[in-house]
Amino acid sequence: MGPESAKSFPGQQVVRALADPADARPAERAKQEADYGRRGKGYIFGAFCPASGEALTAPYPGRTTANWVDFLDRVDVWVGPEAETVYAIQDNLSAHRATDVLLWSLARPRWEFVFQPTYAAYLNLIEPWWKVLRSLALRGRRFATWEEVCQAVAAATTYWNKHRHPFIWGRRRRHRARRKPGIAHPALLAHVA
Repeated sequence: MGPESAKSFPGQQVVRALADPADARPAERAKQEADYGRRGKGYIFGAFCPASGEALTAPYPGRTTANWVDFLDRVDVWVGPEAETVYAIQDNLSAHRATDVLLWSLARPRWEFVFQPTYAAYLNLIEPWWKVLRSLALRGRRFATWEEVCQAVAAATTYWNKHRHPFIWGRRRRHRARRKPGIAHPALLAHVA
């Protein structure tokens, strides 16, 4: 996830309601001061297991091959030796395809890297989880330093893991109300003919 920087993130603030019914002034809009300062930046690397909902995050100052290999070492320990095969779905970042990563994967034969097609981020199951993490950790807050961002992400990840559940892809779509058929629906055309 990233690059993220220590700044103000927009959120939903409480809108002042009318204090006196006789007061005809409308409620104020939710406002946020402009924040032009960038007080440090970095990247959050993450691993996510959709079947259990468990997540692992780690902050890094840059998106380098050395940082990626270090994160893969952390994930290898996090997954544990009981997993026979580990499928790592990744995007096509050059650091993910570097020689050091290839050597790392050759030393660990249970790991299989699956690269998603270019311009198909929706196929990566961690992408909707990043949205949840941003909402838990960053939304509506102002950070003075990169370390504060890292602490907020760590706290949000801990919270998520305590309340985790299997992550179902496209779940919100199934709970929407069914749309009414349009004028070109076959059932409606049968009544017209």
